[in-house]
Amino acid sequence: MTVGASAPRVGVLALQGDVREHAAMLGALGAEVSLVRTPAQLAAVDALVLPGGESSVIDRLARQFEVREPIIARIQAGMPVLGTCAGLILLADRILDGLPTQLPFGGLDVDVRRNAFGSQVDSFETALEVPALGEEPVRATFIRAPVVERVGAGVEVLAAVDDRVVAVEQGALLGIAFHPEVSGEQRFHRRFLERVRRVSGG
Repeated sequence: MTVGASAPRVGVLALQGDVREHAAMLGALGAEVSLVRTPAQLAAVDALVLPGGESSVIDRLARQFEVREPIIARIQAGMPVLGTCAGLILLADRILDGLPTQLPFGGLDVDVRRNAFGSQVDSFETALEVPALGEEPVRATFIRAPVVERVGAGVEVLAAVDDRVVAVEQGALLGIAFHPEVSGEQRFHRRFLERVRRVSGG
């Protein structure tokens, strides 16, 4: 798809994590992608992706780069955000087992637990039923993945593994515990971009 004037402007928070994979997938789907490290770069996009990585490191760097408060303000103002793995942790209103100094950006009315499926050696792939994305199962890659342990009244559960919630949506916010950008699964990013286009009028 060719990027045109109506292409949604999507930033990928580029402080740490699998930034390149998200940027490549969004670009392939027709978005105008930019890497976000500063408040000015954040102000220039319609939406933001919070990639997988180390949630505590991303939190610390967001403070150092002075983008934490601008991100929170944009989320509260209705900016669409996709968070994968660590990004889901950052979007949660509460981290159950975060480091003492770790704070999320918030926005999703959920409680999350980090590394709920184990360490790096416990990483796995599975075929995940996600009815909102169609009948074909999603190929989901879990790498030190979190789970959602509490879901607020306004949150829609999109997917679960053995009754453990791993994908949620609330308004303009989409949080998933796994890595579709690693497995080449495009449907979550497509769903996100559809929301961005509706919000931005593109």
